[in-house]
Amino acid sequence: MDRDRCLALDADDPLREFRAEFVLPEGVVYLVGNSLGALPRHTAERVRRTVEDEWGEQLVGGWNHAGWYEQPLTAGDRLAPLIGAGPGQVVVGNTTSIAVYQAVAAALRLRPERRVIVSDLRNFPTDHYMVQGLARLLGGYEVRDFAEGRFDDAAVVLLSEVDYRTAARHDVPSVTAAVQAAGALMVWDVCHSVGAMEVDVSGADFAVGCTYKYLCGGPGAPAFLYVNPRHHATAENVLSGWHGHAEPFAFEAGYRPAEGIRRFVVSTPHVLSLAGLEAALDVWERVPMDLVRAKSMALTSLFIDLVGDALELASPRDAAARGSQVSYRHPDGYPVMRALIDRGVHGDFRAPDLLRFGFAPLYIGYADVHDAAATLLEVLDKELWRDKKYAQRLAVT
Repeated sequence: MDRDRCLALDADDPLREFRAEFVLPEGVVYLVGNSLGALPRHTAERVRRTVEDEWGEQLVGGWNHAGWYEQPLTAGDRLAPLIGAGPGQVVVGNTTSIAVYQAVAAALRLRPERRVIVSDLRNFPTDHYMVQGLARLLGGYEVRDFAEGRFDDAAVVLLSEVDYRTAARHDVPSVTAAVQAAGALMVWDVCHSVGAMEVDVSGADFAVGCTYKYLCGGPGAPAFLYVNPRHHATAENVLSGWHGHAEPFAFEAGYRPAEGIRRFVVSTPHVLSLAGLEAALDVWERVPMDLVRAKSMALTSLFIDLVGDALELASPRDAAARGSQVSYRHPDGYPVMRALIDRGVHGDFRAPDLLRFGFAPLYIGYADVHDAAATLLEVLDKELWRDKKYAQRLAVT
């Protein structure tokens, strides 16, 4: 497909107006939406209002009058439709690591007779590290690889909907059904799918996700935790912080969990980070997710077609079987990516040999994909990555 055809597709794109709602540096094709989303244009004003008008004018009164105290729940209700959940089912706060810990620990308490945790041993490190830490802390637990396909003695199964390395996508309904039929509880990590496709975890027992990738909540934006309503009265938050107490400001010596999803709040909300997320949700409340998914599949397919066989494709070729990311293998993937970034096309690298390109449909167009592929082919054809400066590893890859 030539660039003129790509420009025509951009002109006909039903999501084209959303691009103007994001700040994108001139001359950059930003294909890292799967790591840190671009800045929504009105985020700065929303954060300014929180800092100057709310904190600056109301001081401590902001907890009551600006709604800070309720933010974990109000933000959760706004985010819930993006994962197929309803009001009072999602809480926002803390980090993905902590949310994983809360969900898996709660599931283990609900299945005390079972001593097996199942997870993809190649899952994103924070998920697997948290599982390993819990198993060591509690003692007597086996951590089994999901690839074995055995759940009959498992307490909980933790899995990512979209693989962070290859973008291979699991079928959430069928996996959930199989896990629950075996008597285990299902925890989904939707960090690499929420905001890039239609997500529905309503049948799962728990789900976790971050808000700084495709949702564009900003660096360090808080994570979220979904708890199925059938567990609200019995699931235990092992991180029993005071904001999850039934009456936090009674300052009782003993812990009494709040009713409903509030029991999974841990401590003081991160008000400034939540302000950035709220600004992003202003955008997402107007986004038709079916169009986002359709464009995502079109963009990633176009990129694969344009790159051709110049690199080894690590992602599924079938668009329906992958998320909004395309990954390639190259033995010198890190310098290749550094050279590409120097020429205005931003992706990222994951050891040992993966080049990742994340396509955020709200601000990436077809001409961007054409230009990114052309630049990548030039870097490879001319071996521009062999410049010694690109071999030096930065702290964040």
